[in-house]
Amino acid sequence: MGISEEEWDRLQKALDWPGPDQEITQLNQSTSPVHSTFSIVRLKKSYEVGENISVTITARDHNKNLKRYGGDFFKAKLFNSELKASVYGEVVDHRNGTYSVALLLPWEGQAQVYVRLEHSSEVVQILKKYRESSFPRSHYNGHFEGPGPNKTRISEVVECNLKWGADGSWSKGECCCEYKDVKTGTVWQCERPKQLSCDKLVHHSYAGFETPLNPSEKQIFTKKLTNVAITGDTHIINVLPNTTGIGTMERCRSGMTTPVPAGFYLKDVWKSFVCKSQQFNSAQMGNCLKNKIVYLMGDSTTRQWFEYLERKVPDLKRMDLHTPRTGGPLMAVELKNNIIVHWRPHGVPLRFTKMLITDLHYIGNDIDEIAGGPHAVVVFTICAHLVFHPLTFYVHEVAKIRQSVVALLSRAPETTVIIKSGNTEGFKDIFQSDWYAMQLNTVMQEMFRDINGVIYFDVWQMTSCHYLRENVHPGPVIIANEIEMLLSYLCPA
Repeated sequence: MGISEEEWDRLQKALDWPGPDQEITQLNQSTSPVHSTFSIVRLKKSYEVGENISVTITARDHNKNLKRYGGDFFKAKLFNSELKASVYGEVVDHRNGTYSVALLLPWEGQAQVYVRLEHSSEVVQILKKYRESSFPRSHYNGHFEGPGPNKTRISEVVECNLKWGADGSWSKGECCCEYKDVKTGTVWQCERPKQLSCDKLVHHSYAGFETPLNPSEKQIFTKKLTNVAITGDTHIINVLPNTTGIGTMERCRSGMTTPVPAGFYLKDVWKSFVCKSQQFNSAQMGNCLKNKIVYLMGDSTTRQWFEYLERKVPDLKRMDLHTPRTGGPLMAVELKNNIIVHWRPHGVPLRFTKMLITDLHYIGNDIDEIAGGPHAVVVFTICAHLVFHPLTFYVHEVAKIRQSVVALLSRAPETTVIIKSGNTEGFKDIFQSDWYAMQLNTVMQEMFRDINGVIYFDVWQMTSCHYLRENVHPGPVIIANEIEMLLSYLCPA
């Protein structure tokens, strides 16, 4: 994986997730969202802004029995629909079937608690099992093209996938063309075409999903029991003003830790507790980005940032690079203020529509090609497309990116480097569970914790607590707030 045994041990502790001590195959033994409940501890008539309330969650199975172990994946938040206000709450697992949440009361007015069971501990056990298996939950295609007889062109489409792990491959034997990236060591593998040679791989695209679930696992993993709100204390919480106020006036910079909560929404505006967030109109966006080259890397969630800047920054125009509109790579320029914005997707594995394989670069390799400096802003994310593959592979990828970031900041310490965490996935299945994404976010945060000069931007909380339905592609309101936090780091007040 490219890390020390000591670091792997630290990661294992950070990722530790309790669960049943044996495989549960009976639905009635799994956690039931219908019978699990939450309650507010010692509810008072009123509170002041800045106080916390404590919520207890009690998990029960389908026979109404109290659970005796932890591992359920609950999500909790406080909200007020009229105020368009919400705040994220971290669920603490007591490993005995009970959970607690401390929820901050950050706004004046009324608030309600909302708790949902995203996955039972038995489902998480299944997610863990298949995350590290060699079973290919996600399939990909390789498109080979080359000259045929009589000046014709031949094309062939074959299956491709990652080569990784003790088993070595999803496909056995001397079957395949292998493509090893020299710098990262990552090996991509395609079935050998019948007519064309291995060097004729031209395009990459996503293919189908394949579920590994057996009938009993499918029963436990049913959609009816996934991401379901649980019943509990529906009391309205009254929050009075507090003259001392809450929040932070500290300027945004690298090296800041992410508290829980990291901020809250009020009237659809994100108020950060990490540092002083600001709102920017279009002209201010242009002034903030003046003389900047912004490198956005990763997946379609950073492409959303590119598209937002393209719409909002005055006179920022997309160049025609003769690439797919959604697949990229993309570039936009604004000549008056000398602004350049790039976006490109990361390397395979990637679930995009048909793209030139030469346009898919590993993030670490792209960072190695950037000179850096006070004008350079590097933003990357890598999460949504890696949830289909083993955690150990993700650690390997992050280790290579970290190596490149350290080298960049060594040669050009004034470069701004921002890591965008993964969003909530929106999907809640064996393929793209939020539990997978949350674990990958933990890996990224832990592995960059001690790297000076890097900004870790946690959008997980922003996408998890908002009233919009969770989606791997958040709505415009959330994107607008994410960009304003990005600009708050580039142009701190």
